[in-house]
Amino acid sequence: MVCRQIKDKILTTNHTNTTNFLHISCRCSCWFVWFVVKFKFICLCSWLIFFTSCTQQVTTRTDFALGTVCTITIFEKGQTGVCDEIFSRIREIEKLMSVNISSSDVSRINAAAGISQVQVHEDTFKVIERAIYFAELSGGAFDPTVGPIVSLWGIGGKPRVPSKEEINEALALINWRNIELDARLKSVYLTRNGMALDLGGIAKGYAVDEAAKIIKSHEINGAKIDLGGDIFMLGTRSDGKQWKVGIQNPDGRHGSIIGFLQVPEKTVVTSGVYERNFEKDGVFYHHLLSVTDGYPVNNGLVSVTIIADVSMDADALSTAVFVSGYEKGISILKNYGEAQAVFVFKDKSIIATGGFDFTITDKKYSMATMNK
Repeated sequence: MVCRQIKDKILTTNHTNTTNFLHISCRCSCWFVWFVVKFKFICLCSWLIFFTSCTQQVTTRTDFALGTVCTITIFEKGQTGVCDEIFSRIREIEKLMSVNISSSDVSRINAAAGISQVQVHEDTFKVIERAIYFAELSGGAFDPTVGPIVSLWGIGGKPRVPSKEEINEALALINWRNIELDARLKSVYLTRNGMALDLGGIAKGYAVDEAAKIIKSHEINGAKIDLGGDIFMLGTRSDGKQWKVGIQNPDGRHGSIIGFLQVPEKTVVTSGVYERNFEKDGVFYHHLLSVTDGYPVNNGLVSVTIIADVSMDADALSTAVFVSGYEKGISILKNYGEAQAVFVFKDKSIIATGGFDFTITDKKYSMATMNK
């Protein structure tokens, strides 16, 4: 755990650019990585947050929670108490929604699948309700009952390629319509034995939103929340300009970017094949799984970045849109109505939906038209 105050400039290790920038860790679920790079988590898959003309002191804290490296940066000095409050809230959410904690609400729901309903905390109920909304919006591309297939592949832990028979058995258990909610009792019931919730595609976004609420309650002018690549830029830069947020190069070294967004106070969340993956017998497998055939999605996309106002929504949308593919993904965004996106394809073409400035910095990539 790191809690410290630093001045002005947070630079990369090679100092090759006169523009100050901060490496932000992307999604990673391997505990051993945290210990290896305890004070140098810039070696993980990373985002880049660019900012210039920062003259104020900064309060920052980095810790491991929700299965990933989390960093809170407040562009004011002396805010360690706020950092403590935020991480306390993050850990509360983790204890409720982690599938790796046997006493969590989610674990209790899964254990009671096909047996009984389970009363849960209001936070858990709220996130599951929203997860069901995005399952319906995406036609099931985002499905919170994806737990059986996620466990089967083990990507991010001990990965393996399951048999077709195993995949078919797991797929038979995945159906968000088999979640029954009781709003009065705040209870959740999975109707079939063997079903399992996995809120990994939405809970982290909820934690980001809760962290943002705490920062706003303290009337802080500028801050950055980064929970494993789910990023929220709050307030304004000291020079009054928009935040610059870099998009990870899917084929490049950790920390390299293909370009950057310029956004006001927004959340920026990316789903990409580079986040968690493994190779077996020369075949590349990633963690973004189709609930149609049970295999990693292969639709020409390598990453999707969502820009929105609510991080929980952006978290779910980034998965839903990626899994759905470009054309259906655009339709999901239109139906949602309050988000924009950057699509990055295997052929190194990029489509940005608009509503923000996007600048390509890697010449290997180029912009394509919306009717690609």
